[in-house]
Order: sequence, then C-alpha cells, then structure tokens
Amino acid sequence: MLINGLPGDSISASDRGLAYGDGLYRTLEARHGTPLLWHWQWQRLAADCAQLRLPCPDEALLLREIASVAAELERAVVKIVLTRGGGQRGYAMPDGCSPTRIVSASAWGGYPAERAAQGIVARWCDTRLALQPLLAGVKHLNRLENVFARSEWRDPAIAEGLMLDMAGSVVEGTMSNLFIVRGGELLTPPLDRCGVSGAMRASVLDAAANLAIPARVVRLLPDEVLAADEAFVCNSLAGIWPLRQLHTRHWHDWPLTRHLQLALQGGS
Repeated sequence: MLINGLPGDSISASDRGLAYGDGLYRTLEARHGTPLLWHWQWQRLAADCAQLRLPCPDEALLLREIASVAAELERAVVKIVLTRGGGQRGYAMPDGCSPTRIVSASAWGGYPAERAAQGIVARWCDTRLALQPLLAGVKHLNRLENVFARSEWRDPAIAEGLMLDMAGSVVEGTMSNLFIVRGGELLTPPLDRCGVSGAMRASVLDAAANLAIPARVVRLLPDEVLAADEAFVCNSLAGIWPLRQLHTRHWHDWPLTRHLQLALQGGS
C-alpha cells in the first residue's frame, strides 16, 4: 500500500475522508501491474475529482503507483482512494488542501465463472437511493445506501440486488450498473440524480457504438426491466453478468448480451 507515494498503512485521524467521507475511490483490475479499462477508469476518476473540487493526481504518477503495488501479483484488485486530506473541525472545505492519495492492491479473489456464462439471480432492494444531483454519478466515499441494500439478503444464490431511487425509477445494482435490451436496443438508466457512473458502463456504451448497437440512456421503471428481452449488470471486476432471474421473471437467452461480452473480453 502506498500513501501519498510512500509505503504505509495509516492516515491521520483528522483526515476528512474518515471524518466526513470527503473523497472518492475507484476499484479496478490489474494484470502484472497493468490496469484494465484504464481509459474509462481515468475518465471517471478525473470527472469525479472535478465534481468534488478535489485536485486530480497526475495520471502518469497513478500508473506508476499502480504498477508498484501490483507488480508481484499476476492478477490484482487495485483500489485508489483520494480524500481532501487533514483538516480542522467543520464541514466547510478548507481554502487550501493537501489531498491524501492511497493506492493499494490485493490478490484477485475472482467471481464464479458461471455468473457470466449462465446468468445470475437478482432481487429488488428495499433500500432506496436518495436524489442528490450534486453527487450523482460520483463514486464518493459515502456508500451507506449500498451497505444497507447489500445487507438485505444472505442467500448466496442471489448475486446482486437492484436499487430504485426515491421517485421509483430503477438506477443500478448495489455494486453494478444495469442495462436492458428491448427490441434490439440497449437501454441504461441515467445517473443524473443519484447512482455511480462505472467505468464498465462507459466501456459498454462505447462498445455498443462501435458495434452499431442502438443505445439510449433512459429512465426505467421496475415493470420495464421485468418486461425486457434481456437484462444484465456490469462492473469493472465482474465484467458482464446476464440476469437469469429477477423476481418472477426468468430469462434463458441473451444474444445481444453475449455479443457485448465477446467484444469486451480482454478489454483494457
């Protein structure tokens, strides 16, 4: 683990990331020290920094630190955490800040291969996402809604839960973004009021454009998801998982989803 470029495993108790969740993070896969999906991960990290008014680290610096922490791991999970750094009491952003940058890596734990191959069982979550356009899309450090949502079930047969916002629209999974297929068109919910804009989501949309698959960002209601021809969730570690079952709906074929899975295999 590197903290501001130096080996370490602790930060100040006055760090605003700890005190207020004043920061952001990205989680990604690296192979032999090289991060996958970096183009989209960097885009999202830079955009999140701008949204939170945090100084964005130098891209080359981050790549060197990722290579350093993941160098001895053939396949690794890398986490980048950026906070506003230490500060006095009070919510107001300090006039000048010294951000804390944490880059760490752990051995790849992986997911069961059958989730991508055979699809997953998902459920609806009772926990709703609050509407806050100021933070919409940002992978900030305040993830208690996801913590509560993911804690709603213990059944290992259920791989993911889908979350609605306070207005009743479907937004995302607890750890993933959602896509459905309707009439040959790829649809995904907007993230302008809440939710996390994932790197894999951006990668899927770019892949759809390259494959001439029509795609739209559109608000979706639960009944529209259940009526979809196909549905899948995605994130940068899991890739694409087709939905096999959601509530009383079962899916058995995912032709467009399979097309995207093949197109994105080995993406970097």
